[in-house]
Amino acid sequence: MVHEHWRFFRHGPAAGVWNMAVDEALMESVRAGAAPALRVYAWEPACLTLGRNQPAAGLYNAERIQACGADIVRRPTGGRAVLHEAELTYSVVMPDRMLGSARRAYHALNLALARALARLGASVVVSPVDPTRATPVPSTAPCFAEPVSGELLAGGRKLIGSAQTCVDGILLQHGSIPLRAGRVGIALEKEGLVALGDPAHLERVIGAPVTFDELAEAIRAAWSEGMGPCEDADLSPGELSSARRREERYRDDSWTWRR
Repeated sequence: MVHEHWRFFRHGPAAGVWNMAVDEALMESVRAGAAPALRVYAWEPACLTLGRNQPAAGLYNAERIQACGADIVRRPTGGRAVLHEAELTYSVVMPDRMLGSARRAYHALNLALARALARLGASVVVSPVDPTRATPVPSTAPCFAEPVSGELLAGGRKLIGSAQTCVDGILLQHGSIPLRAGRVGIALEKEGLVALGDPAHLERVIGAPVTFDELAEAIRAAWSEGMGPCEDADLSPGELSSARRREERYRDDSWTWRR
């Protein structure tokens, strides 16, 4: 059991460039000595995020995707494309050896999320460990199409899609927990613009609607029990300033379509 003190951030819907900039700004502050961070947030408008090393240039019709109501942003983490809509996104920022290796941290964080989902009545299992591969090969295949080692499944479908990065001693893991199907995702698949796989929406798993706040509280409670106390926090002036600077990177086409 981890007994660290965690800062808990609950952020409402925001644009994709801001969400990615805040995650990266928190990495900077934890590196400078701030307490580790657990953050939950949402997206407005819907946003297609591309994995850091995923091939994308010339493979997506950006204008048509945006016309359907989705922004496009490249994440600082690896993995494959994810459409963020009608979901809760979590992010964890902490020193990279706090829970051992990156793979051990991935497992520990997913177990904490599994405890949160169990509080809401969701029965989940951990995808079997494949010692030859921990992450998917970068491609245009959707994140939710193919579970990888340690991810959480419900009814054989991926329920949480997560990704990591580690920079200068600080680990960021963030992931998508779909609450229900969204209209933008339906439109994108109908138009053949983006394949989303077949995620196990939480509403479908438990047979009842789940709100963002209900899931946020379940995550916080599970975290406090298993990982350490979580206290409400606001971004500091320095973190806000850092995030504003970093927004420009995520708006820049040379980053979004760099490969």
